[in-house]
Amino acid sequence: MGVERGVADGRQAVAVWAALRARPLRFPFTAGPWRCWGHLLGGALLGPLVAAVLAVLLVVGLGLSVVGVGLLVLLGVALAGVPVGALERRRLRLVEPVPVPGPHRPLPGVGRRARVRTRLRERATWRELGYTALFALVLSAVDLAFTALLVFCGTLVVSPVVVWALAPETVMLIPGRVVAGPVGALPATAVGLAGLLLCAYAGALLTTARVRLVRALLGPRPEGLGRQVLELTRSRARLVDAFEAERRRIERDLHDGAQQQLVALSMTLGLAAYELRGRAGDDPAVALVDRARGEARLALEQLRDLVRGIHPQVLTDHGLAAAVAEVALRHPIPVDVDIDLPDRLPGPVETTAYFTVTEALTNAAKHSGATAITVLGRIADGRLVLQVTDDGRGGADPAAGAGLQGLADRIAILRGRLLVTSPIGGPTRLRVEVPCSG
Repeated sequence: MGVERGVADGRQAVAVWAALRARPLRFPFTAGPWRCWGHLLGGALLGPLVAAVLAVLLVVGLGLSVVGVGLLVLLGVALAGVPVGALERRRLRLVEPVPVPGPHRPLPGVGRRARVRTRLRERATWRELGYTALFALVLSAVDLAFTALLVFCGTLVVSPVVVWALAPETVMLIPGRVVAGPVGALPATAVGLAGLLLCAYAGALLTTARVRLVRALLGPRPEGLGRQVLELTRSRARLVDAFEAERRRIERDLHDGAQQQLVALSMTLGLAAYELRGRAGDDPAVALVDRARGEARLALEQLRDLVRGIHPQVLTDHGLAAAVAEVALRHPIPVDVDIDLPDRLPGPVETTAYFTVTEALTNAAKHSGATAITVLGRIADGRLVLQVTDDGRGGADPAAGAGLQGLADRIAILRGRLLVTSPIGGPTRLRVEVPCSG
């Protein structure tokens, strides 16, 4: 039930480059070059504007820093990369269908200062500022040069029309060389077409490089995501440990508290019944006391079963195989247990495996109509592999109840998986695979 998200990084294929490699001869005659040219033209127009704004903010900030106001302006310069980065990621959609996700964490809703501090502490903010400076000083110049070349080639293509429109005025497409009439401009048209063809490929290469640069500087870093996933895994593991500790505490409190009180109550009721028989013979109160003593015994047995189900002592003392064998002896359906493990398993793995088996046996007894159940357990490639099979009617739906769903969630925390196959007519097979190492 997890959701997988792809991270756009430099290793991911670039759509423009993929299209160019797939059909290099056909590429100039598709919409790809036009998209690339539009993206580069946007950079040529936007870059000088960004450079001018940054220059003004720096001058104003440094000039007013002596009175304190300039520090706020310089703070704005430090954060200028955030909106520029967002705009660049959005502009990239013109040539790249896979969006580049933002690299920032969600902002806390606790005030403007906390939000500013959060952004200033993120490495992504400073990467975006570096990209903004690079964009304003270098990338926009490249875009501007490419745009000038594209405009020049386009002008050469339409040069016969220009010469015809300006006739009888003389036209020099190249300094020092006068073009004599529209026919004389046809060679320039051929050069312009060759230039546009060259611009189609050059624009694709420049756009591919820009996409990779934006992904590297303005997208989320894989190692940052790895650290977040590792921390999330650790926090979930801590929750499992805390949950297990709480189960042990409840077991101990029930065993040492409520269970002992029920034992004392049963003994007290027995003494009361003995006294009443000695004094009143067949007094009706004796029957009531005996009945209360029987209910106390029943409550004690139910409490012992509950304590055993929370965390059986045999699991702690002797391991998974012995604990499952004990459950099989009490099960209403014959259970064949074949669990062969070379060593004791880690505590979380052992506990999760035990409760998975008990849940499968409980479901089989309630719903399957089975006459025999088999439990197999082995270690394969460093993983515990458990398989519970019954010969019942099948048709089980793991999503219908919360039991197996909760077990699947616990197994997922341990980086394992739970597989259930139950065709109509049976058999029902539940398979658990859990890594035995951290």
